[in-house]
Amino acid sequence: MIRVVVVDDQALIRVGVRTLLRSEPDTELVGEAADGCAGLRVIREKRPDVVLMDIRMPEMDGLSALREITGDPALGSVRVVMLTTFGLDEYVFEALRDGASGFVLKDADPEELLRAVRLVAGGESLLSPSVTRSVISQFARRVPAMIAHPGVKDLTEREREVTTWVAAGLSNDEIAARLVVSTETVRTHVSRAMLKLKARDRAQLVVFAMQSGLGPPM
Repeated sequence: MIRVVVVDDQALIRVGVRTLLRSEPDTELVGEAADGCAGLRVIREKRPDVVLMDIRMPEMDGLSALREITGDPALGSVRVVMLTTFGLDEYVFEALRDGASGFVLKDADPEELLRAVRLVAGGESLLSPSVTRSVISQFARRVPAMIAHPGVKDLTEREREVTTWVAAGLSNDEIAARLVVSTETVRTHVSRAMLKLKARDRAQLVVFAMQSGLGPPM
């Protein structure tokens, strides 16, 4: 059972998520809150698998609450999906950089929200190739200065190459096909790169790569 907490100041959103999760056999809403402060209390008490977090809220916004979650070792297993009204919300890149596992539009189809919950609970991130190329790249260009992540220097040549393909939006299978290696080998390189860069998940690995100026190989 996937345990979920929703934090959003719009009651209609909370009701919709509650109804949706209750209709599925593998999801359970274990808590909800209308602002970041209350959300943190619920999250620390319930220790959910996934948090659906609004970016803009009173008292404490979603980004501040996200940083509290990702900075707390006791909540290391909690994955956060940011809820946003606009596909190009100015805070999306910042949220991914701070450890969010992805984002979902509030007007997304119910199936898309459920897919997001299941993917993130399973250890994946919500960075499809289209999202990586359109949204993440746009916000990466807004960063005033490219500052290489200190862990980049510890990457092997192959780990660096794989990381650049991840940042280009390719899946493990697609990278494996390009490099003529097994998907498991690519998965190992990605895991090692995440460990060296201290990336919470694949989404954060993409952000670190782009901030470090790692573009796709030519």
